[in-house]
Amino acid sequence: MAKPNYSFEKRQKELAKKKKKEEKRRRKMARKLENQDGTEENAPESDEEE
Repeated sequence: MAKPNYSFEKRQKELAKKKKKEEKRRRKMARKLENQDGTEENAPESDEEE
């Protein structure tokens, strides 16, 4: 009977977690950049109104 390779399974789980975390970080950065772009566009308008 073959012995299970737990270290391989563990490595695969770690890689999956790392990939998921990286994707989440990228989504957050994209959202943050979108938000900054929106506030930069709105900021000059509010200055001109004053």
